[in-house]
Amino acid sequence: MNTIENQLSVFALGGIREIGKNMYVIQYADDIFVIDCGGKFPDESEPGVDLLIQDISYLQQHQEKIRALIVTHGHEDHIGGIPYFLKQLNVPVYATRFTLGLITLKLKEHRLFRQTELNLIHEDSTLSVGAVQVTFFKTNHSIPDCLGIIFDTPEGTVVHTGDFKFDFSPVHDEYADLHKMAEIGKNGVLLLLSESTNAERPGFNSSERLIGKHLEEAFQKASRKVFVSTFASNVHRLQQVVDAAQKTGRKLALLGRSMVNVVEVASEIGYLQMPPDMLIDKTDIDQMDPEKVAVLCTGSQGEPMAALSRLANGSFRQAEILPEDTVIFASSPIPGNEKSVSRIIDRLFLLGADVIYGSGKETGMHVSGHAYQEELKLMLSLMKPKYFIPIHGEYRMLEKHRQLAESVGVEKDHIFVLDNGDVVDIQRGKATQTRTLQAGTVFVDGSGIGDVGNTVLRDRKQLSEEGMLVIVMTLEKSNGQIIGHPKTVSRGFVYIRDSKELLDEVDELIRQTIGHLNSAEGVSKKRLKQEVRKAVENFLFERTKRKPVILPIVIEV
Repeated sequence: MNTIENQLSVFALGGIREIGKNMYVIQYADDIFVIDCGGKFPDESEPGVDLLIQDISYLQQHQEKIRALIVTHGHEDHIGGIPYFLKQLNVPVYATRFTLGLITLKLKEHRLFRQTELNLIHEDSTLSVGAVQVTFFKTNHSIPDCLGIIFDTPEGTVVHTGDFKFDFSPVHDEYADLHKMAEIGKNGVLLLLSESTNAERPGFNSSERLIGKHLEEAFQKASRKVFVSTFASNVHRLQQVVDAAQKTGRKLALLGRSMVNVVEVASEIGYLQMPPDMLIDKTDIDQMDPEKVAVLCTGSQGEPMAALSRLANGSFRQAEILPEDTVIFASSPIPGNEKSVSRIIDRLFLLGADVIYGSGKETGMHVSGHAYQEELKLMLSLMKPKYFIPIHGEYRMLEKHRQLAESVGVEKDHIFVLDNGDVVDIQRGKATQTRTLQAGTVFVDGSGIGDVGNTVLRDRKQLSEEGMLVIVMTLEKSNGQIIGHPKTVSRGFVYIRDSKELLDEVDELIRQTIGHLNSAEGVSKKRLKQEVRKAVENFLFERTKRKPVILPIVIEV
């Protein structure tokens, strides 16, 4: 993107038409501000991948212009990609106290803490860079210390809401600053970027405070151990679990690394209040009277290696779920996780547990951290933007948010429903969308960043579905004649002992293919592998209607 003097440009490298890996960019002239840097967990179509992050090619090409990475809050889809980002672009990071605590844990894990500039901000902070002044306002969400961001530029004011809801009776009295939002709108907002996660849900969201009463009732009714699985980052929910355990005379154990880390950070900065003798070690869970124990654990989304999944499978060494134990899902499945959550619930029932699950309205154990339709309209009405970009949501959510914006008076042609990489340029108060930058998804696999692409994923998927057939051929180097019989090894394709006749036919086909090639002069090992692979693939598909990965190996002696 060629920089035009005094031009304001806004675009996303992640977080539009998707839930996750959020990253938004505000650029005025030669000053670039990056908002959030999230990660997204893979689904079943991305086997072996650990994390999905943004393609930051544009930022790498203009790294000398990046002034700050500003983080709105500490959820994984907003901070999960930060270590990988900083390995490529070492820029100053700005975040609130609790968010910085969570980021610090990640940086220490990746050995980046000492070389990263971390800056503490709050709702009254001000950053002045060139012609741009950055300020903030407090919002509600399902995690402490959340901020919206205001960019005052010579072109006008751009507002990014971050994730939010309007909770008028929040836990810990973390009220959204409606007065400041109204003042921002009164002063004039050129462009608003607002999250769209719950744009399909009518009405107002419920207060987080309602959960405490239902948790306490469930704790009182439970005759044995109580297991509560929720998002570790929802400190308000954790506090209500602590309160319910204290009121019912139960000690509390923590299972799952992220749960332990968040409780440690939240306790250190005073966001989680807990009696000093309440926590017990996980090894004590099955040693105490079951009616005196409560457990906070990760795994509410069905993650296979999380604590709740291992408990349901009976593979957690230090504790087990027994008949008449109570298991509470204090969350709702994220879209795409429903099957894995259902499998865990089935296993828990097989163990004889009393399982409390379902939507938050049914159980009273969960409320969303994202604004419903009337709250989204309230934000739009407070800000009164000239232009509007719905963000953080799949396409149907963005489209619904567009309709809500029209309903409160934003002009239809002033609303941009974008895709990642689409650029909105603003000059002399007029916004246009005519250009697109490179944007996409980069796969993190182990320590590798971007070295796994669609071809590798296709091969992995084929291996998982069809299996593999390895063909080892030994040739005489001097004359190219086959020595002995080809050795065929099946992995995930067929069971060798039950398919001897089929594999014998494959061996004979290989000998015939080699014989035909030997009649020609100058046949290379590469050509030999290609021809054997092609012949075996065609034969197996004709006989089995399956396409295993064929891996020919030629050994010359």
